[in-house]
Amino acid sequence: MMKKIQMVDLRSQYLNMKEEIDKAIHEVIDSCAFINGPAVSGFQKDLEKYLGIRNVIPCANGTDALQVAMMALGLQPGDEVITTSFTFIATAEVIALLRLTPVLVDVDPDTFNIDPKAIERAITPRTKAIVPVHLFGQSAPMEEIMAIASKHKLFVIEDNCQAIGADYIFSDGSRKKAGTIGQIGCTSFFPSKNLGCYGDGGAIFTNDDELAKQLRVVVNHGMAVRYYHDYVGVNSRLDSIQAAILKVKLQYLDQYAAKRRAAADFYDKAFAASTRLKTPSRYSRSNHVFHQYTLVTRDLDRVALIAHLNARDIPAMIYYPVPLHLQKAYLDARYKPGDFPVTEHLSNTVVSLPMHTELDEEQLKHITSSVLEFVNA
Repeated sequence: MMKKIQMVDLRSQYLNMKEEIDKAIHEVIDSCAFINGPAVSGFQKDLEKYLGIRNVIPCANGTDALQVAMMALGLQPGDEVITTSFTFIATAEVIALLRLTPVLVDVDPDTFNIDPKAIERAITPRTKAIVPVHLFGQSAPMEEIMAIASKHKLFVIEDNCQAIGADYIFSDGSRKKAGTIGQIGCTSFFPSKNLGCYGDGGAIFTNDDELAKQLRVVVNHGMAVRYYHDYVGVNSRLDSIQAAILKVKLQYLDQYAAKRRAAADFYDKAFAASTRLKTPSRYSRSNHVFHQYTLVTRDLDRVALIAHLNARDIPAMIYYPVPLHLQKAYLDARYKPGDFPVTEHLSNTVVSLPMHTELDEEQLKHITSSVLEFVNA
């Protein structure tokens, strides 16, 4: 009997490393060092080594990571921050919460990542930062983005919540991990992420030691010395149990990426001949770690497709059905329907299939044959 198909199969993944995970959790409980314990510093050092970066600052979640980054850079109300309209709401949410001005731009139709030409057109004298999102598991075009930022003296905060472990390949052939190229990188350890814990968690990365000091102050109530608060900060911590889990799972992150790519390869091959499905483009300057496997449908009723799959016990999702510039909470006189045609087209046509480390061939055959049954009907 085929195993039940999940969008993300966390249980099967856990069972494959149950002994290691349980041991790590019990060690934290035995120590009672639940906050800022050895497990946190141990994970921090391991992640610094993996990413090849000088400073990792753990925090409570990916949204906090983005907010703390902007606070540490000293951005002030009214400062403009450029980001994509095709992303999860958190990217713009923190900009609005800090009373900064979100400036939204369109994306590349192939990679779904922010378009550098659109960034350049959106820059004004009030622009202070760019937030590229490494969407669905592959890096945005960071060499072009960093050149624009350097030219206009702007900060770059990488939203790396969906692409931890991905490499960016520069024109000279050198590589850096996504999230380690701008002044600051941010990630989430939400359970469904490629590197996920069993609760909430996040981290901030930087090679700037002075900036790292400021980030550590901001996440800790604005204090460098206990009970002396020199800045307005927040309370944002990665707890020791989550850090212990992440320390175990980090050892397998590259294996996870390989399994995700293998599943994506299976999907790509199955759908290659279809004129009604566009498979995910793989950007030549980034390896893809496939946080999501997202198809663009052509002349298809995707709601009916999802219902067809659900009837065959196959989950499917739409990321994201409403772009940021059309979200009710973010309606702005500067933007109207039609302003970002690529983003709006994607929001109206994309559908994501199950993607995780535990997909087996039987499941993949069932998923792909069910999709093609609908598409070819």
